[in-house]
Amino acid sequence: MTSPDVSPPGATATDASGAPHRWRALAVLACTQFLLILDTAIINVAVPSIGEDLHISPTGLSWVANAYLITFGGLLLLGGRSADHVGRRRVFVIGLVVLVLGSAVGTVANSAGWLIAGRAIQGLAAALAAAAALALVLSIFPEGPERHRALGIFAAMAGAGGAVGTVLGGLLTDSFGWRSTFLMNVVAGAVLAVVALRVVPKVREPADRRAFDAIGAVTVTAGLGLLAYALVSTGDIGWLAGRTVGAAGVAALCLVAFVFIERRSSHPLVPLGIFRRRRLRTANILGGLAQLVLFPTFFFVSIYLQDVLGYSPLGGGLGLLPMSLVVIVVAAMAERLIARMGLEAVMTVGFVLVGVGMLWLSRLSAEGDFVSEVLGPTVLVGIGLPLVSVTTNVAATAEATDNEVGLASGLINTSQQIGAVVGLAVMAGVAAARTNQVTGDDPARLDAAATTAGFQAAFLVGAVVALIAAVAAVRLRRARPAPVGSATVSGR
Repeated sequence: MTSPDVSPPGATATDASGAPHRWRALAVLACTQFLLILDTAIINVAVPSIGEDLHISPTGLSWVANAYLITFGGLLLLGGRSADHVGRRRVFVIGLVVLVLGSAVGTVANSAGWLIAGRAIQGLAAALAAAAALALVLSIFPEGPERHRALGIFAAMAGAGGAVGTVLGGLLTDSFGWRSTFLMNVVAGAVLAVVALRVVPKVREPADRRAFDAIGAVTVTAGLGLLAYALVSTGDIGWLAGRTVGAAGVAALCLVAFVFIERRSSHPLVPLGIFRRRRLRTANILGGLAQLVLFPTFFFVSIYLQDVLGYSPLGGGLGLLPMSLVVIVVAAMAERLIARMGLEAVMTVGFVLVGVGMLWLSRLSAEGDFVSEVLGPTVLVGIGLPLVSVTTNVAATAEATDNEVGLASGLINTSQQIGAVVGLAVMAGVAAARTNQVTGDDPARLDAAATTAGFQAAFLVGAVVALIAAVAAVRLRRARPAPVGSATVSGR
């Protein structure tokens, strides 16, 4: 008799396309992705209340957000490879359980140290669950229109999570206090873990279950984690501060050591030959560039609505809802667009739309209003976002064989997360530099016009990056994917 812990009722032990509960499984995987991205946005709204309640300094408050980003970005590659070795559904469920644990710590935290620890645990959970979730989507859905449709839904939920986080954060914080934002994760994570055991099929692991490269895992995790640490530190202490330069230097040494170890290892964590595939390599670069532009957009638009136009935190979040709705609608259409236009054409159009939207945002004014200056460009970015997200995920994983699905998922997730951290650091630095130029470094002269000038410069940089990425996307036309190995579903 088949139990829920083994496989969903009625699941067959044939190939992945035969999994009868695959759309229910996708609902669980997509909701988890929504929850993980939600966590990167929701905390920004709750931070002022957290600082007031726990008497945390501004620097300490920055690490409430940064602890999540560092562990998330630093451990994604390890999470993806672990999914290949330990089992994709197993790692996914473990990630949800760890999310519940980290969120419980945050719910009862009474000091900065405990709260930051809870956020770091949440980041670990996100790294495990996000990489395994994408690997499961690729394993459950066969290559072709059905997979593209599934990835479109997956991308839509991720995009919606970024915008809904600000709205939900405002609602929960205003109504029930900041602890409710952590308690929500405890409940949601527990429910998703239980349902996952019921409807998410186990994927039969490859027969070649190689030894785990522990030394490679330590060096790449340390390297990526320190790189993320260095990048998020720039907002507090600057690019040339000793701590920033030191962390970046040690990160570089760790990553160089990782490459050396992988070249000599008989069972590497990341077979370096995978980077010889131009399609995978280019797609990872473009996925990182996409998030470099898109992640800061949510942040800057929300701040503009609040600090310049005078919206409340909840109002600022609601201002991003039109973009979220557009993301969901367009993502659902991505599969048909890819079938009609081709992967590379859809990706190029997506980057062009994002670039034009960012150019439009670079013309924001201090005396503007939502309808005339924010709604149009954010909707345009919302159209481009899922086109870019779906196509880069498809391209980055199209060549993955059975024993590389987790690795490919970890790579594209890592590229996107590091891109987001780099983007926020760079664009925030550009905005601050332009604002300081306008004010002459005199805080007394800081006003809405100076703040808006900073946003204009940041959006202009984002537009240039997006349009460069659009040109680079054309290179994928000359990089044909290798045949994709089909994963299978097992009852064991």
